[in-house]
Amino acid sequence: MTSAEHVDVLIVGAGLSGVGAACRLQERLPGKSYAVLEARDTIGGTWDLFRYPGIRSDSDMFTLGYPFRPWKDAKAIADGPSILSYVRETAAAYGIEQHIRFGHRVVGASWSSDEARWTVSTAHGATFTCRFLYLCSGYYDYAGGHVVDFPGRDEFAGEIVHPQHWPAELDYDGKQVVVIGSGATAVTLVPAMAPRAARVTMLQRSPSYIVARPGRDALADRIRALLPENLAHRVVRGKNVVMGTFFFQLMRRLPDWASRTLRDRVAAQLPASIPVDPHFVPGYAPWDQRLCLVPDADLFQALRSGKADIVTDRIARFTPGGVLLDSGRELPADVIVTATGLRLVAFGGITLTVDGREIEPGEQRAYKGMMFGGIPNLAWCVGYTNNSWTLRADLTSQYVCRLLEHLDRRGFVSCTPDTAAASGAGRPRPIVDLASGYVKRAAADLPKQGGRRPWMMRQNYLLDFADMRFNRLDDGVMRFGRADSPARASR
Repeated sequence: MTSAEHVDVLIVGAGLSGVGAACRLQERLPGKSYAVLEARDTIGGTWDLFRYPGIRSDSDMFTLGYPFRPWKDAKAIADGPSILSYVRETAAAYGIEQHIRFGHRVVGASWSSDEARWTVSTAHGATFTCRFLYLCSGYYDYAGGHVVDFPGRDEFAGEIVHPQHWPAELDYDGKQVVVIGSGATAVTLVPAMAPRAARVTMLQRSPSYIVARPGRDALADRIRALLPENLAHRVVRGKNVVMGTFFFQLMRRLPDWASRTLRDRVAAQLPASIPVDPHFVPGYAPWDQRLCLVPDADLFQALRSGKADIVTDRIARFTPGGVLLDSGRELPADVIVTATGLRLVAFGGITLTVDGREIEPGEQRAYKGMMFGGIPNLAWCVGYTNNSWTLRADLTSQYVCRLLEHLDRRGFVSCTPDTAAASGAGRPRPIVDLASGYVKRAAADLPKQGGRRPWMMRQNYLLDFADMRFNRLDDGVMRFGRADSPARASR
């Protein structure tokens, strides 16, 4: 029988978050052994999985990129292949690749307080043990997106594709395309497919807030021209953090003004044939759902060109030649793209047990948005919903490094948020606190947050930066255990 490979830290996932976590671990704790388990056969995570036309970030790359590795490309809003190259180049530059075990999909992890370690099993039977388990696989279900069983689906004579599993050989040249959806994927697909298709129609049941901004950041370009590379990266990153935080807070505090402003800006971009109402008047406040970003107003350019259109209606059924709407109108289609959303999964779908007790993800309370009451030596990397994912992911990785340093310095072997302390944290809310359909569908199965710190997941980088970088680790909620009694609180 082959013995399990043991490392100090086991990172799950070799995407944007996992590569960043490995870089931080090497930087802060060079003496620690670690491995990265990646289910797929390549680096990149989400940015390798999604390959639909036009895939891009909806955050600027000065904040979505790593703080320790400047983004050098001209475009601030980057396409998927450029982001994928950036992640892979970072992994190569920091020597991360040699620590990655490809084709290792983690299916289970069990904690033993007696041994103060995790035992991790993969789908093909490999076993690893570690002192600390860091889950960096995000919360998207890589197995598949949300699929709606539309009536008449089997009758449709053309092709039906989901963006999460885009067929490389799909031919839509000169064809009628209907994209079902109103979120970030739909507003990306429509302008990307319009030049080749005969016509692309974006069919939405309800609209989303859409914001157009330049693909390049003119002020960032000037700063980068004047300052050394690393200093310019820090300055631009700081600028974008402050501006992003300011506008988010402004929109949440003045929702009526924000709604009017966003609608007016969209109206100015539309052709006369497309009214702003009902197509761009959402029934919710800004940032109840994530805003959809369109760089260089490409969606509106496609609408003005006549190569794209938008329809707001409900689907009655698919027909052999297209989509029949509740209004009685039929949209002709050769290709239907069901951009109907994603599926969310907690902990990468891994079954967790602590001393033989199986953990139910939906019953857990998140401590600082990353650890969980009663679960020792485990962190889950989850980014912001109102800002760049990496901003929070990097803070989480640095906090994990602080915890590991503290354990070594004080002679502890375990750190566990106290479950009892969560009882006074207020009414539980989903850890991903958005009103989007894909979030609501998964809310019962995802961990919860409370209404007060440290059980509340703030959407504020500036406050989180001060908290995670400088506040005391021994805060009266985190309990530390020694080797002779790992489960016992020690302060």
